[in-house]
Amino acid sequence: MSRYPASNRQLKEKIRTLLLQQDIESGLAQIGNMPARKAINPLFSFLCSMDEVLKWRAVMAMGEVVDRLADKNMESARVIMRRYMWQLNDESGGIGWGCPEAMGEIMARNENLAGEFGAILISYIRPDGNFLEHEALQRGALWGVGRLAHARPQLLKDSVEYLHPYMQAGDPNLRGLAAWASGPLRNKNTEVLLSGMKEDSAKIRVFVDGQLITCSVGDLAKKVLATFCFPHSCQLLQQELGLLKFRGVESLGEPAVDLR
Repeated sequence: MSRYPASNRQLKEKIRTLLLQQDIESGLAQIGNMPARKAINPLFSFLCSMDEVLKWRAVMAMGEVVDRLADKNMESARVIMRRYMWQLNDESGGIGWGCPEAMGEIMARNENLAGEFGAILISYIRPDGNFLEHEALQRGALWGVGRLAHARPQLLKDSVEYLHPYMQAGDPNLRGLAAWASGPLRNKNTEVLLSGMKEDSAKIRVFVDGQLITCSVGDLAKKVLATFCFPHSCQLLQQELGLLKFRGVESLGEPAVDLR
């Protein structure tokens, strides 16, 4: 007898429960052990959830599932990556919510897929590429680029200039995400732009290392600039974000904590 629910609705609810349980590592492991063909469609539906916890944990789970799938069947993993690309294509008639984030998470975990699809992800923030017009999708693309940059900076070292226009955007989320994404990609022009952002008091929420973090754009820019002064501290930037060093941090599934 199958150990998975028989109906699609029951399977979706099972995966939702695993994503929202307190022990998320156990939940991700259980989802990762499911056949990819069973887990993918429910996870796709959760990528556009208005529940931030559910959405971001679905991004993490998608990375887990597709990474494991790529190790067994690379072509099947490519099909899923192309499905994201199609969802972000105007001709699809869809919106593509959560797709850039999922692409970034998958490629951060899987080197082979990163080599094949990294340039596609970058193209979504390029005016001369597959530029995404909707600001909410731009935020997702910047997060995906940042996730990939922090995991595989060598892959994006020549792409940092594409982040610069977003550092001057009207939307503080775009400014902050571009600043965070630039962290591993040292560049003199980037340093100048970040220096001009240090007094930016606009508050944003960023998902880093399994946590939703609320901080000002200026504080984020200062943290990134510190990694430029001390090159080996880029990993420390991620650790500080993950260890709740900003005021107003909210771990997924846990109450807000003020540590200042």
